[in-house]
Amino acid sequence: MAGFGGLRVLSLESRRAEEMAKLIAANGGVATVAPSMREAPLESNAAALAFVETLLDGGFDMVILLTGVGTRALARAVEARHPLEQLVAGLRTVPIVARGPKPVAVLREWSVPIALAVPEPNTWREILRALEERADTLPLAGRRVAVQEYGVPNPELVAGLAERGARVTTVPVYTWALPLDTGPLRAAVEGIARGEFEVILFTTSVQVPHLLEVAAEMKLEEQLRRRLTAMMVASVGPASTESLRRHGLDADLEPSHPKMGFLVKETADRSAEILSRKRERPA
Repeated sequence: MAGFGGLRVLSLESRRAEEMAKLIAANGGVATVAPSMREAPLESNAAALAFVETLLDGGFDMVILLTGVGTRALARAVEARHPLEQLVAGLRTVPIVARGPKPVAVLREWSVPIALAVPEPNTWREILRALEERADTLPLAGRRVAVQEYGVPNPELVAGLAERGARVTTVPVYTWALPLDTGPLRAAVEGIARGEFEVILFTTSVQVPHLLEVAAEMKLEEQLRRRLTAMMVASVGPASTESLRRHGLDADLEPSHPKMGFLVKETADRSAEILSRKRERPA
């Protein structure tokens, strides 16, 4: 078999679980997909409502949109009081910074001009670097900047904007929770602990703490961590890699582009080499 050559591959993808399973199989792997997270609306949408009302009153000088899902969730969170047309009209009055292709696609659908599209790998570092390069047309000092968060806070981005003189307002519109049915994720933890997988794919930073949280609840965290060191651990991009590192784990591979297809293909192509090297490593 090409690519994975029949290796057993675990993915923790949730929203695109079916697509991930097909990609793994197409690249010669035996796929197991255990969803590890779900989008959970905040108990109150007060922050989102306050953002739109401030935006419509001219209270922001820049809006940074971090995800396409979050941009749509923002519209849903306020639609009872502010229909989409009002939100779009407000967004058209300020420079919009879009982190990567997904918020760009939503903004184009809404015909909202984009002042700055942040390049790959679309982390907070690229956002700050891109804004520094455009400081003549998109200055930060003294500017009121709103940041749409994407399930978890981004303290590095907020601190970096503030260090450059911006007055930052964060706009959380949803958070990430464990799946309602944690059965598949618990089965995956048991499978890792028993050595049933050779490869694991991380496609977002939140998957890391969720996997470890469930393992700890099952009293299998130590076994899981030990097994992960023998597996090939692939991370879709810098945010996931940083999350792994913060939790005491290492990524063996990041793809050339932070996209799911590149992740699966490049992991498949290098899996035999990386696993062979790990097996030869002294215990």
